[in-house]
Amino acid sequence: MKLFYSPKYEIDIGPHVFPTSKYRLVHDRLIKEGFAEESDFVDPGMAGDEDLLLVHTPRYVEKLKTGEFSVEELYKMELPYQKGFREVMWTTANGTILACKEALKTGVGVHIGGGFHHAYPDHGEGFCIVNDIAVSIRRCLKDKDIMKAMVIDCDLHQGNGTAAIFRDDPNVFTFSIHEEDIYPYPKEKSDLDIGLDPGVGDEEYNSKLKSQSSKMIEKFKPDLIIYVAGADPYAADQLGFLELTIEGLKKRDEIVIGEAKRNKVPLVTVYGGGYAPRVEDTVTIHANTVRTALISLESS
Repeated sequence: MKLFYSPKYEIDIGPHVFPTSKYRLVHDRLIKEGFAEESDFVDPGMAGDEDLLLVHTPRYVEKLKTGEFSVEELYKMELPYQKGFREVMWTTANGTILACKEALKTGVGVHIGGGFHHAYPDHGEGFCIVNDIAVSIRRCLKDKDIMKAMVIDCDLHQGNGTAAIFRDDPNVFTFSIHEEDIYPYPKEKSDLDIGLDPGVGDEEYNSKLKSQSSKMIEKFKPDLIIYVAGADPYAADQLGFLELTIEGLKKRDEIVIGEAKRNKVPLVTVYGGGYAPRVEDTVTIHANTVRTALISLESS
C-alpha cells in the first residue's frame, strides 16, 4: 500500500502548539512496529498552481508565493509564515490528491498529513493555509473520477473552511462533529453538524458518530469519502475539552472506516489537528488511524 508522506512536512515554526514533528514520528512508528516499510512511503511532490486554483483565488495563491500578508492576515493564519511554506503546502495538497486517486483504485488512501480544513479560498485560518481537502475533491470532480464526495470531519474544531467552500455544491456533503463552544467563531454551516458540549467522552461521541455516519453515507451515496481524523478530541489535548481516550479515538476510526467499507465507498484518511502535551500521544492516535486503514484494506 502506498502511504503518501514527505519529510518536508516537518518545518520549523519555532515555539508553537502545532507539532510538525508528528509526521516524521508517525512514519518512524509505523516502520518500527512493522506496519510499513520505507518503500511503502511515497513523496507526492508539489501540486500544480492549477490544482490550488480550483479552490483558492489567484490573489491568495500569489500571496502564498510572495509572503506579502498583512498583520491581520497573519493573525488569522496563526502561523509565522515563511516562504518555505509554499513547497510544504503545495506538496500537502498533492499528497491528498494522490491519496484520493489511490483510494479510487484500491478502496483506501492514506495521507500522513493534510486535513487543513480551516483554509478559505482567499485566506488562511487556524494553522491552515491551503485547503487540501477541497483541492483534492475539486481535482477528482474535474477529472471525472467521481460524481459526489463526502467529508467526514472528526477534528476537535469545526471544518469551517471546507463547509464554506462547498456550501452551495450539491455534489459534496460536509459533515463535522466537533466541540461547539470553541474556535472557530462564528461557525459555518456544514450539511450536517454535531456540536458537542465539553466533557463528552467515548460512548456519547462514538454513538452519535456511528448513527449519523451510517445514515448519511447510505442516503447521499458518495463516490469518495475524505475522513479528517484529528487527534485533538483526545482528553489531554491542550486546545479543547472533550474527553475521548486513545482507545475511544481508535474506535472512532473503526466506525468511520468500517462504515465506508460496508457501503463500498473508497475512503481517504488525512490528519487535521492534535495538540497533546506529549507528542507521543498524538503520534499514537494518528498511527492508529493508519493501522485501522491498513487492516481494512488487507481484509478486503
